Amino acid sequence: MYDELINIVQNLGSPKVLLAGDFLLDVYVYGDALRISPEAPVPVLKVVSREYRPGGAASVAADLTALGAKTLCLGTIGKDINGETLRMLLKSIGADISGLVEVTDRPTITKQRFVGLAQHIHPQQLLRVDEEKDELLNDQVYKKLLDLYEKKLPQVDIVCLQDYNKGLFEENFCKSLIKLAKSAGKKVLIDPAPKADFTKYAGASAITPNRLEASAASGINIKTIDDAAKAAAILIKKLNLDAVIITLDKEGAYLKTNSIEQHIPTVVRKVYDVTGAGDMVLAALAVTIAAGVDYKMAVEICNIAGGIEVEKFGTATVSVDEIINELISRKQKSGTKLKSIDQLTNQLKWHKGLKQKIVFTNGCFDVLHRGHIEFLSFCKKQGDIVVLALNSDKSVKVIKGTDRPINNQLDRAAVLSALETIDYIVIFDEPDPLNTIKKVRPDVLVKGQDWAEKGVVGREFIESIGGKVILAPLVEGKSSTSTIEKMKSLTKEKKK
Repeated sequence: MYDELINIVQNLGSPKVLLAGDFLLDVYVYGDALRISPEAPVPVLKVVSREYRPGGAASVAADLTALGAKTLCLGTIGKDINGETLRMLLKSIGADISGLVEVTDRPTITKQRFVGLAQHIHPQQLLRVDEEKDELLNDQVYKKLLDLYEKKLPQVDIVCLQDYNKGLFEENFCKSLIKLAKSAGKKVLIDPAPKADFTKYAGASAITPNRLEASAASGINIKTIDDAAKAAAILIKKLNLDAVIITLDKEGAYLKTNSIEQHIPTVVRKVYDVTGAGDMVLAALAVTIAAGVDYKMAVEICNIAGGIEVEKFGTATVSVDEIINELISRKQKSGTKLKSIDQLTNQLKWHKGLKQKIVFTNGCFDVLHRGHIEFLSFCKKQGDIVVLALNSDKSVKVIKGTDRPINNQLDRAAVLSALETIDYIVIFDEPDPLNTIKKVRPDVLVKGQDWAEKGVVGREFIESIGGKVILAPLVEGKSSTSTIEKMKSLTKEKKK
């Protein structure tokens, strides 16, 4: 499965997405919270910096752009400095902002978060101040938005509606957006608002409510996966949808289509901040569905993207490279580190595509000892991915003699696989690793300091392709040979 998902993410392309929604500005005021005010029992925040980020539908636009999509924005902003800031942020990421209508009867919706820096490092939100008006827009603004929508619709591959319940998605307006898109053959994906009347989303392609939103809309209190299945069945029938994706935080998501009823679990992660997780799921769903991916695989990717996002502070984007890196990491953990040379070179293509530095070393590693551990730790510090070429039993006998190795090649590989400092192991038969080095084409070749005088095999080739050779310090008195000799001498003493 991981190979298929990696291939999908690598080939998402650059779909054009028409994104209608409530565009917000997120402001983060960071400061040191070192004391309590003498005026009231509240912390005093000594401001260190301010940060402005796209929020709400603008956060979805940033997420879409990070995933390679071209985003056409449709919504409203106020005629104020925050509106100008939001325009500038969206323009800087390459979003088309010609569909943002400036209104004078309301401010740009702004969420200002005051964040204390514990010990000057760890951010902790102390307070949020919202500036907004969430009444419905006037008829003239709705007409202008609808005209813009109709003009932009032929230019895009898919439509997203991000409803934050801030006054944009009046029932008839929302229904018109869905109807026009479906008539134009465009799929409509919706992240619904909390406590919204979901009937206005009827006829859309898919909705992505979270646990609480789906519970409110379906009347089912979702505590279990069975509850999610019941809620999804109610919503898909009631709203005439192609798919319902209920996000279930640490439990992943539940997917319901006409042919699929499936819980799609995720890897439990350390949640730092859930802000923007729903935005990320909508964006990931849009780019995958626009690329022709089926709903099941799309939700798998959404789970991963959302999981990466919640490990970040505040509204944050997730890149294609981050998703691929996560998939490769899971693939490695799900299988053995021991690869054939063909499997290895194919796997390394992904790492090289992510600009990761490949480190290569080789050896017999017959009886593992402290010197090996420190040497491999040194290797890991030289790059991102460590490839260890392990001498086969046949090769060890040629180098060390007929009484070696003590442990066979598969046992040695199994022990080495348990070390976090090693990412891949490949076994080679030749007395030296030159042919393997030429196939791997690493950025760095590491050998022990004792090879300084002997001459490092592969140095000339590595340097010819722009790589470098590094000699690692040795732990004095530690080697497999000395360890084996010591064991032999102890055995002799016992026999006496």
